[in-house]
Amino acid sequence: MPEAMHFYEPRKGHGLPHDPFNAIVGPRPIGWISTASSDGVLNLAPYSFFNAFNYTPPIVGFASIGRKDTLRNIEATGEFVWNLATRELAEAMNQSCAAVPPEVDEFSLTGLTPAASRLVTPPRVAESPVAFECRSTQILQLSGLDGAKVPTWLVLGEVVAVHIATRLLRDGVYDTAAAGHILRGGGAADYFSIGPEQLFRMYRPG
Repeated sequence: MPEAMHFYEPRKGHGLPHDPFNAIVGPRPIGWISTASSDGVLNLAPYSFFNAFNYTPPIVGFASIGRKDTLRNIEATGEFVWNLATRELAEAMNQSCAAVPPEVDEFSLTGLTPAASRLVTPPRVAESPVAFECRSTQILQLSGLDGAKVPTWLVLGEVVAVHIATRLLRDGVYDTAAAGHILRGGGAADYFSIGPEQLFRMYRPG
């Protein structure tokens, strides 16, 4: 028998207690983005919509729903750093999403340490085991089917430098499970962690 399906058209509403879209497209990597304003004020904020989009050159991107400090800083300077959010840093990451004025430095707010980047001005999170220094390549305001602009901006950036804790390189291979990645799920508060128990391997057909 065919499985019973819940069907809806997003423009008409989902008819559920919570929008399932974020839960279905997930879990997703967290875009924990550090920037600096043109005046040098530091900013650190997590973004739910983040991913990698190209190998060569390596390009990552995140979506800013609304014109937030991170977006404005990148528009002004063209630079940002992505920091890996891990299970140990989950509380600090969550605290960094607090709605505070632009002059508030989230590094100080969360007790995290800014570490100097090599090629860009914004610092990385010293406590994070992985960081990508990025220069913005495109900032695109999204549009709907009707052509109307949506108040969401897709920020794409080329990764120009990478920092990886050497403890996570096992025989030269990055150990995702050992890093303790956390990922955003659906619902109001759902996150997921990655460990060895989730690992399985499939090789591409020859």
